[in-house]
Amino acid sequence: MAQFAVIGLGRFGARTCLELLNLGHAVIGVDSDAKAVDALADDLTHSAIADVTDERALKELNLADCDAVLVSIGEDLEASLMCVLHLKGIGVEEIWAKATSKAHHVILSKLGVKRIIHPEEEMGIRVAQALNYPMVREYISLGHNIYVVEVEVTEQVAGQKLSELLKKGQKDTSVNALLVKRRDEIHAPVPNDMLLEEKDTLVLSGNLKALKNLAPHLA
Repeated sequence: MAQFAVIGLGRFGARTCLELLNLGHAVIGVDSDAKAVDALADDLTHSAIADVTDERALKELNLADCDAVLVSIGEDLEASLMCVLHLKGIGVEEIWAKATSKAHHVILSKLGVKRIIHPEEEMGIRVAQALNYPMVREYISLGHNIYVVEVEVTEQVAGQKLSELLKKGQKDTSVNALLVKRRDEIHAPVPNDMLLEEKDTLVLSGNLKALKNLAPHLA
């Protein structure tokens, strides 16, 4: 079990707290708004009403002992940046932060924040991808245009050999099958001559161009 702190208990911060708790972690919730803290106090491991722009107030919470601290203050740019500066000052090493603009992102990056999150932008991208590629359940970017995607085999695709399917639409690029999940069985490595069945789950990897070329053949 890890210990995390979430500073800023708006909708994004509160949802993050609850999910971390569901995953079995200890969570400290901090906000300057008493109502926001009270709404989660019964669920949180620890909660505190504090002025997050005050370094002394943050130091008293022993946040340096946390595995990571998420600053989810979005609207108040000054409070977000001051909070990050003070967290750095009290020795917090793993800081994640929510950004609401390009300028906010740039400054957080200059302050050395390890992970900067744009919740609405990232969700918008995921929704657009889901609308464009409805057969893709989940995807993960590995950087440099390399992705891992989870795809459900449709009735139209069922009966094909996996190796033949992965060649479709490809020229100088390729898509690799990491595993196939069939009901309660995992097949990895995947046999090249494996015949696909409807509702199989494919986990594929490849560059964006290769995956886009393959997408029309997965519907």
